[in-house]
Amino acid sequence: MLLKLKNNSVNNQKKLLFCELIGKVIDLESEMKLNKILLILILLTGAMFAQVGTKYSLTLELAKKIATAAENKANEMRIEVVIAIVDDGGNLIFFERMDGAQLGSINVAQKKALSAIFFKRTTKSYQERVQDGNNALLSIDEILPFEGGIPLIYKDNYIGAIGVSGGTPEQDGIIAEAGSKILIEEAK
Repeated sequence: MLLKLKNNSVNNQKKLLFCELIGKVIDLESEMKLNKILLILILLTGAMFAQVGTKYSLTLELAKKIATAAENKANEMRIEVVIAIVDDGGNLIFFERMDGAQLGSINVAQKKALSAIFFKRTTKSYQERVQDGNNALLSIDEILPFEGGIPLIYKDNYIGAIGVSGGTPEQDGIIAEAGSKILIEEAK
C-alpha cells in the first residue's frame, strides 16, 4: 500500500507538474493574445485620434460663377477677353474665350492662372518686381509678369486661380479681380 501511495504520489506530482506546464502554456498563449489585442487597441486608438485636414476644392459650378462675374465685368468695360480658371494643382477647370478675343490670349490667360497658383500670389506682384529691376524673375518659366492672374482663396485655402488676358494688363487685373470677389460671397 505504501508503494501504491508512493506511485500515486508520483503520479499526482506528475499530474501537478503537467497541469502547471499546461497552465504556463495556456498563460503564455493568453498573454500573447492579450498583447495582440492591446496592440490592436493602441493602433485603433491612434487612428481614431489622428487628424485629417479639411481641404476645400474648386468645383466646376463655382468656377462658372467666377467666370461669369469676370465676363460681366469685361462686357461692362467693352473688352473681349479669355478667362482661364485652374484648380490648386494648376489643372484647367474652366476656360472661356469671348467672341472677338485675340487668339494669343488663350495661352497668356492660362499661364497667368498657373503663375498665380504655383507661387500663391498675383501676377501683378511679378510685374511690379520686374518694373523695379528684378529681371531674374523672367528666367522662371512658370512666371508671367503681367497683371491679370489672381489666386483664388477660400477660408485661407488656395483653391485655384483665375487668369485673364485680352485687354491691357491693368484691365485684365480688374476683370480677374471681379471674378475672384465671388469667393467673398461664397465664404459668407
